[in-house]
Formats: sequence, structure tokens, C-alpha cells
Amino acid sequence: MKQWKDLYHYLMNQTDRLTEDWYATLEKEDSAGVYASTTAENVQLLKKQYNKLHRYFLKIFLGENQTSTQTFKEWVVDLASDPSYLATPIHEVSRELYRTRGEYLKLVKEFVSLHKDKYSQEDLDQWNQMIIDTMDKVTTVFTEEHSQILARNYQAHREMIYELSAPVIVLNETTGLLPLVGEIDHSRAKFIIEKTLKQCAQKNIDVLFIDLSGVVAIDGEVAHRLFQLHESLGLIGVKTTLSGVRPEVAQTAVQLGLSFDKIPVTSTLSRALKYNPKNLH
Repeated sequence: MKQWKDLYHYLMNQTDRLTEDWYATLEKEDSAGVYASTTAENVQLLKKQYNKLHRYFLKIFLGENQTSTQTFKEWVVDLASDPSYLATPIHEVSRELYRTRGEYLKLVKEFVSLHKDKYSQEDLDQWNQMIIDTMDKVTTVFTEEHSQILARNYQAHREMIYELSAPVIVLNETTGLLPLVGEIDHSRAKFIIEKTLKQCAQKNIDVLFIDLSGVVAIDGEVAHRLFQLHESLGLIGVKTTLSGVRPEVAQTAVQLGLSFDKIPVTSTLSRALKYNPKNLH
């Protein structure tokens, strides 16, 4: 519609003003991430991103795509994957998108007031609803994409931490040490079994010392996983010895009725290293 195009061109002529007014009223001291930076380069990038938002958003008044979700997909994915935005609390991004929505509503009202006899209240209501609905969709898509990227990054970091937290250290040609540190939850315990079996096979380990001095807590399920590890290693010809069971872990094991009588246990790693199931030393 021609009257929509008139509104579109009016709003497009206000994009620089929109961006500058938005940034001038941004509560920088109470913000984090991308909104907190005051370096000239970052400020210019932020303004450029919001100018791009205006160009995408205002196309809804061309009548080409009433839902317009797909129109924003490229912008949303690009923005959501930006490291600066990933480091910004999602509620702050949503707040700024809704503040921008408010500025759009003000400009539409301003446009109508400049053409009092040309547009009706019905026109104003329709345009306002389009702005509200579209920004809701933009915010939803951004939030979903942002959350998915963070979840993937978290999983990647977790896998990397797991990878580093279950190293089989080769002590000599056939003897290895597995030092375990920190909390062992069910998923990590499962990973330790898989990783340890693979490493022992790759490194031709016959004797493995598992040191628990850095483990502060254990439950029945995790203890069961340790038994599984001991039994699985035995099936591939690896003898195991536990060392460094902390008093609190031992107390919990007793309370849970857990028994380590099938696995050789020593109080410290130094004693474990002196213990030699295969007389290798």
C-alpha cells in the first residue's frame, strides 16, 4: 500500500536519529557485555548493528512479508553468535530490543500526527500491532538462537574439561596413573570409564593406579561406576589399585554400605606406587 510506503520512507529517514537517541539513553553503568563498552570502535559497531536492525525491521511496512521472521533470520543468527552478545545477559538484550520497539511506536505516532487528516486511528492501531508482534518474534528468535549457541559452547567446554580431567599418566612402559580431582557426577564417571579404557589400551598399560585424593565426595552410583571401571579394566588385562580415599569419602562409603574389598586400596599414592601387583619394580 502506498500509505504504508510513505510511513516506511519516513521511518527510514529517522534511522540515524533512532540509533543516536537509543544509545544516548542507554544505561551504560548498569549494563553488562556489549552495552557496557565505551571504546569508540565498540560503540560504532553497536550503532551499526542497530542501524541494520532498523533496515530489516522497517521492511514490514512494505507489505512484502507480514510475519517477517525469516527477514530477520540472518541478522538474528549473526547477532546471537557474536561473542560480545554471548557475553551479555539475555535479559539486557531483550530490554534493549523492547526499548527500540518503544521508539518505533513513538515515531509512528509522530508520523500520524504530521498527517492528521490522512490516517485513522485504525491505521495507527494496525501499525502499532505490527510493530509489537514483529519485535516479539525477533526477541523470541534471538533468545532461542542465543540459548542454543550457549548450550553448544557449554557442552564443548564441558567435554574439554572432561578430556583434561581423566588423563592416564604413563609411569613406565606398562604402568599408569589416573589422578581424579573434583566432583565426579554420573556423566563424568561414565566418561572416565570410556576414556580410561581407551587410554589404557592405546598406551599398553598393565597396571593402573587410581588416585582419589582429590575427590571430595562420592555417592553410590559413582562408586558403582568405579567398580565397573575396575572390572572392565580387568577384562582387558589391567590390574588396578585405589589410593588416597579421603576420610569423608570413606565415611560416606560406609554409610552407603559400599565395599571396596574387591579392589586393592592404599591410604596414599606414595604407598600405592610401592605396591606392585605384578612385581614390576
